[in-house]
Amino acid sequence: MPKLKTNRSARKRFRITKSGRLKKRSANRGHMLGKKSRKRKRQLRHSTYTTGADAKKIRKILPYG
Repeated sequence: MPKLKTNRSARKRFRITKSGRLKKRSANRGHMLGKKSRKRKRQLRHSTYTTGADAKKIRKILPYG
């Protein structure tokens, strides 16, 4: 069987934890931070996990995670 190609953009954005969950960076931290509250920006610093439906799609494009 030929090797599967890993989607490089997904590889840079997601990490697979030891328990098998997909870890991602919080969205809405790129620009226009002046209008967001200090509390909201502070909470967005933390990374989160992907939901079930999204995780299923991401696993397909990260075959050797």
